[in-house]
Amino acid sequence: MEISFELIGLLFAVAVVAGTIDTLAGGGGLITIPALMLSGMSPINALGTNKLQGCLGTGTATVLLLRKSKIRLRHIRPLVIGAFLGSALGTVAVHFVDQQYLSLAVPLVLTFIAVYFILYKPGKAANLGTKVTGKTFTYAVIPGIGFYDGMFGPGTGSFFTLANVMLRRAKLIAATATAKPLNFATNFSSLIVFTLYGNVVWQVGLVMMVGQFIGAWTGVHFLYKIDPNKLRLLVVIMCVVMLGKYLESSGWITFAF
Repeated sequence: MEISFELIGLLFAVAVVAGTIDTLAGGGGLITIPALMLSGMSPINALGTNKLQGCLGTGTATVLLLRKSKIRLRHIRPLVIGAFLGSALGTVAVHFVDQQYLSLAVPLVLTFIAVYFILYKPGKAANLGTKVTGKTFTYAVIPGIGFYDGMFGPGTGSFFTLANVMLRRAKLIAATATAKPLNFATNFSSLIVFTLYGNVVWQVGLVMMVGQFIGAWTGVHFLYKIDPNKLRLLVVIMCVVMLGKYLESSGWITFAF
């Protein structure tokens, strides 16, 4: 791929927006992964580079929330370990998948998560779920989501949040805060494996890390002030736009204008 100044600037801006949205509502990968693939990266390199830039976003959010005493690491340590191990296994597994199938997975996952955000009603989530035991949640649910993040990733933070609300009856804001260290663990674990396989475009990822830091800092400072529904609407809009652009660039559809 050819890396131009304009491309770097665009991906930096994408990272700022994605970092902000991901901290507040989850789903930042819905923006960054299609953007990286549209820049000319192969699917596997886009996934690896996304983990690099995503680490700083989720890591920044985690540190700030710990400093504000919004989360307690000792309370969630087993969840973090489960997420880390699940993601490592998922990232190893993705290297045995044909990249053609990864390309097909992009529009499918984008569509699924867009529909999820449209249908998901935060205020009713707790009533729709069935509470599971702490062991099931720690040793099955969290590693399962981590495995998904290692395999693909978009929406992982939202899945952690949704699982905590529906399966453990946590409050939405608390569940959103708890999702940050879990998402950091999955990103960091996956990054280690992708680095070993040589699937990280460092010059792009490092620039996007700066954007993620700015976005995460902004998101944390608005986390307890903003209506998540408005951000979910923004994620849906971005998801639909990216889906349309991806389908057009792949030659599957053509816009008349």
